[in-house]
Amino acid sequence: MLKKINDILAGMPMTLIGGVFLIFSFVLPKIGIVLSVDPAWVTVFISGIPLVYLAVWRIIHNPGISKISSALLITIAMFAAIGIGDLFAAGEVAFIMAFGALLEEMTTNRAKKGLKNLIRLAPVQGRKIENDKEIMIPAEQISRDDILRVLPGETIPVDGVIIDGETSVDQSIMTGESLPVDKFSGDEVFCGTLNRFGAIDIKATNVGQDSSLQKLIRMVQEAENKQAPMQRIADKCASWLVPVALIIAIVTGFATGDIVRAVTVLVVFCPCALVLATPTAIMAAIGQATKHGVIIKSGEALEKMGKVDTITFDKTGTLTHGKLQVSDVISFNTESDKDHILLMTASAEAKSEHPLGKAIVNDAINKKMNIIASSAFKMTTGKGIEAVVADKKMLCGNEKFLREHGIEIDKSVSDTIMKLQTEGKACILVAEEEVCIGIIALSDVLRNEAGAVVQKLSKLGTKTVLLTGDNECTAQYFAAKVGINELYTELLPDKKVERIQELRSGGRKVCMIGDGVNDAPALKTADVGVAMADMGSDIAVDAADIALMSDDISKLPYLKRLSNATVKTIKLSITLSMFINFLAIILSVTGILNPTTGALVHNAGSCLVVLIAALLYDRKFDD
Repeated sequence: MLKKINDILAGMPMTLIGGVFLIFSFVLPKIGIVLSVDPAWVTVFISGIPLVYLAVWRIIHNPGISKISSALLITIAMFAAIGIGDLFAAGEVAFIMAFGALLEEMTTNRAKKGLKNLIRLAPVQGRKIENDKEIMIPAEQISRDDILRVLPGETIPVDGVIIDGETSVDQSIMTGESLPVDKFSGDEVFCGTLNRFGAIDIKATNVGQDSSLQKLIRMVQEAENKQAPMQRIADKCASWLVPVALIIAIVTGFATGDIVRAVTVLVVFCPCALVLATPTAIMAAIGQATKHGVIIKSGEALEKMGKVDTITFDKTGTLTHGKLQVSDVISFNTESDKDHILLMTASAEAKSEHPLGKAIVNDAINKKMNIIASSAFKMTTGKGIEAVVADKKMLCGNEKFLREHGIEIDKSVSDTIMKLQTEGKACILVAEEEVCIGIIALSDVLRNEAGAVVQKLSKLGTKTVLLTGDNECTAQYFAAKVGINELYTELLPDKKVERIQELRSGGRKVCMIGDGVNDAPALKTADVGVAMADMGSDIAVDAADIALMSDDISKLPYLKRLSNATVKTIKLSITLSMFINFLAIILSVTGILNPTTGALVHNAGSCLVVLIAALLYDRKFDD
């Protein structure tokens, strides 16, 4: 009950009401209006109760010296001001503290729905083969060595090994790879991945909590638990501010014999400006970032971003767009030009559900080609397709597929395939009437700004690293294109986490930027996680500390500059507030200031801190 009352009083509406009554307390006597009850009592009640609650809670629950907090000092000052009858001073220090706490709370709240979304990906049932019959059973009842059948379009319920059948599996949830991976007998498959085409029988290996998806879920949970909230700078100083303030106040009272001077010392010593320095600067910086399409979820992330010296990139969907496009059409036959090869291939692939085939069809349509109706369509999983287009037999697939159909592949064709593959491209050989007429290559497309971003980060003294589930050949090609020299390939989520942990244990401050579900544990493990929010997974966005709403990685150098400026502003504000407090203490001890004028000076210092922090909002951070 007490907590509910406290939460209501500490909310924005009640805090603003308290501020209005504090203004009444100051203004009304100046215009000759004297009320029987000082309006400042309302402010003391509204803002003072949450203050006392916080001070008592920290005394009860915080360990050791952390029991002594800024809230305790301000509580003492508030009651001291009430004791000498200066209600305005009491209400002022309580209100400033309440307003600062409200600002900080507004900047640090974050939604944590990603884990729930990840859990929803876990399969709920599997098709067990028992006595030559298919039995649907709950996923939690699947045991190691059980034989399971997975049909096209179904999610694989456990980790396992294929014992019969061939297929293509969408492993993007685990590896982030844009291309489905062809799987054959003896190959491993992972829980939560999608069987795209052929029916397969698998032998369960890792089940229940040991499955790869459940491990992924646990990694997100564990990383989440390691995240500590940002400690208020004022509370870091409170362990010595409180006793120092009390000692100075007591000495002043005994030395001067004036209790008013002692209370004035407590009022001006209250670290309200110190408390406001951090949240207001952070709020201004977060507002600045929002204007640039960057969502920063906490002040802690903003502060840490400035200390980052290494940024690790995911490839697919981060450095690249994550969309397959036709990159090359190569003719090996003088009678078949590139348009002819593309049109015939697209017509043959029109009935295919494979992502490579769909990308070819889309490219032909975008080029305003009229797709020709095909017949006798047949797909061989993991190899290719055959069809009849305009009375011509078409074969489209890999080198092995064409050789199996008796089509000769000379060395020049094989060399071309090898060259294209070193560039990270997927290749489809095209045969017309038993003759190989060309190759269509497809590739993920590198973001235009990727190279410039890496270069800018390098100038800022930041190292770049590529962490990807792609094969080494593809990764090296894209890394070389953008200027990244340090890369790690064929990484499952747990391996990405291990690499980040290794970098951090080596003394590096690491930022991870990614877009997929598979990146979530790495995003949480890094000092700062940055997610691509437009095309990226909701889970990755929720796991990250910062989200790029327009998928614009060029904002990374901007983020570093903004963070550095924010930290400098906070340090300047703290220094300035301490100087003002020190000067006000001298004036209080000498009797120049009383509790009311001391509160006004104290309030002016707080306003100055807010103004300095607010300037961050419109500051330019261009190159």
